[in-house]
Amino acid sequence: MPRLRLCCRGFLTEVRMYASSDEHPITIVSNPHRVRVIQQGVTYADTLHALTLHETGLAPVQYLPRADVNMARLTRSAHRTHCPHKGDASYFHLRTEDGIVENAAWSYEEPFDALVSIAGYIAFYPDRVDQIEQTS
Repeated sequence: MPRLRLCCRGFLTEVRMYASSDEHPITIVSNPHRVRVIQQGVTYADTLHALTLHETGLAPVQYLPRADVNMARLTRSAHRTHCPHKGDASYFHLRTEDGIVENAAWSYEEPFDALVSIAGYIAFYPDRVDQIEQTS
């Protein structure tokens, strides 16, 4: 069920909660930290506006607004997947100075309605980049 929760200062702390079933809740929260994606010492994304998606049975995932990702270094991949809880995902290769990191990132460009807050955001696989760093 969708819900919004505000903390005492009025900041949005919980963006949306969605449960496709009682056994599989998904929660998206605003990340108050700076998030950077680094590969070979180069920063490819740097944001103060990440959304953290918590999904049952999976590690939390940082979704970054495209405006804070170096999209010139991402090339759309032919790879696609379907998640029964989020929708269809599109993938991107990361072009570095030393070559291509295949399918390093993905995006739900048109996720299911309850997850619209991540629409168009980019997430990176932590095992395909050197670092996804969170700092204050």
